[in-house]
Formats: sequence, C-alpha cells, structure tokens
Amino acid sequence: MRILVTGGAGFLGSHFTELLLLEGHEVLVADNYFTGSRSNLTHLFDHDSFELIRHDVTLPLYVEVDAIVNLACPASPIHYQRNPVQTLKTSVLGAVNMLGLAKRTGARILQASTSEVYGDPKISPQVESYWGNVNPIGIRSCYDEGKRAAESIFFDYHRQYKIDIKIARIFNTYGPKMALDDGRVVSNFIIQALKGHPISIYGDGSQTRSFCYVSDLIDGLNRLLFSGPDIHGPINIGNPYEFTILQLAELVIELTNSKSKIVFSPLPSDDPKQRKPDISLARKILGWTPSIELREGLEKSIPYFASKLK
Repeated sequence: MRILVTGGAGFLGSHFTELLLLEGHEVLVADNYFTGSRSNLTHLFDHDSFELIRHDVTLPLYVEVDAIVNLACPASPIHYQRNPVQTLKTSVLGAVNMLGLAKRTGARILQASTSEVYGDPKISPQVESYWGNVNPIGIRSCYDEGKRAAESIFFDYHRQYKIDIKIARIFNTYGPKMALDDGRVVSNFIIQALKGHPISIYGDGSQTRSFCYVSDLIDGLNRLLFSGPDIHGPINIGNPYEFTILQLAELVIELTNSKSKIVFSPLPSDDPKQRKPDISLARKILGWTPSIELREGLEKSIPYFASKLK
C-alpha cells in the first residue's frame, strides 16, 4: 500500500514509518517540523519506498494514497500550550483535510486520538464508553477538546460518507526519538537524572500514569490500521499497569545511578490525577497487549537520552 503518515517526523510517526517500510509499504511522510525533526528520518532518505514533504495539515494536501495515518499534532503540554490556537487548528482542520483526502481517494484513515479526551477522569480504568471529564476552557483544552472534536468529525464522515475510519486513543508513551525538550514526565526525569539535576515532581507525586513503550504502542496502531472494515474504534492503546509519578522518579534515579534529589512543585491546572487504560477491547479485537514492562523500557530508553546529551 501507499501510506501517508502526517507528523511522520515526530516521535511516534518516525517509529511507525520505519515499521511500515519494513513491512513493504510505500510511505509518504508530511510534517511541518513544529515538533518533529528531519533527523528522526535521515536514515530513511535513500530508501526507495520513502518520500518526505514539508506540509502543514491545516492546509489541504492533494496526493494519491491507499491509507492515511494522521499523527500530526504536538502532544506534550509544553509544546501544545506554546501555540494553543495552532494546536486546535491542527487537530480540527487537520482532521477535516485528511478526511477530505480519504474521501477523494477512498483511503482508510487512522486518527491518533489521546487519553486526554477523558480529561481528569472520575472512573478508573478508563473505558472507551466513558465520555470524560474535560474542562472546555482550561489551558489544556486546545489539545483535549481539539482531539475530541477530531473524533466527532471522524465519525460524522464515517456515517455520512462511509469513510473507513480507525481511531486510537493513545496513552502515555515513551522511548527513543522523544525530543529532549518534549516536556513529558519520562523524558524530563531521565534528562534531569542524567544531568544530576533535581527531579521535578508536580504535586505530591501520588498522581498516576500508565507508561507504554513505543514499540508496543506502534504494534497496536499497526494492528488497528490493518484491521477489518467493521472496526472503527475508538480503541485504547496503552499499558494498563499503573505507577505513581513518585515511583517513576525513584526508578529513573535507580537505573541512571543518579545523585539527583526529588523536589516538589505545585500541580499545574487541569493536570489529570489518574491515567489507566482499560485495554479489553484492544485485546479482544486486535489481539494486542503490551509486552515491555516499565523497567525494561526505561533501560532501553536511557542510553538514547544519554547519547543525545553528549
């Protein structure tokens, strides 16, 4: 197949691009480099089935493809709050433009949604039928509500135009190729520990997250992309094992042999207190479950960050 990956120069996009090429597909990557980097893809430039264009998904794109993976959108709070208006445009206009392309070409299309559609959840674990608890006017709403609106327009295109849609709700993911300034908790803690700087925890550290290693996450997305035409989602893709932020900090310090001390700061506005996916649907429909535990995933990730800090 000829597959368009928007945001393909980013963390997840570059990993997914590698897998699709390995499986024999032609891959066209479109990225405006707002958070992505060409350096994530330079080793693919000579690949006969790889093509890269600079493009912003808030503008229409006219190409011929069999499938679309829409990953274009900054995903960490530091990045998406830097330009909240553009973040919302990327989520909503990007979805409309990519759905228009899918409608014209007859392509199937996978939307990278997020666990943030659940907001600060009142139930745990979060199941796909849960409608969420989102602040529509908070500092995170540009991302949360942008992704919720994207899901809405995806299902409207499916119902009205019979587009073959797939929606994945992605939970916290980490691993090599994360940007050093990503701002998410795993990369922050590893970099602080490697530098011997204080480990910054917001709140008391009791808030929880579920951390999925990137290869597991990409496997789940790949299974969803090539699932049957009756499977649309949304489907949670993430690791169901829950850790407190304090436990993560202590594990990072142990694995890096760091002398860093843990310091506590006030919790940011609308920061969710709990994240834990119910992946029963992914297990049943996709036959997918993550296989890499947090300790192993951190051991795979720390050398990458160490090499980038040299």
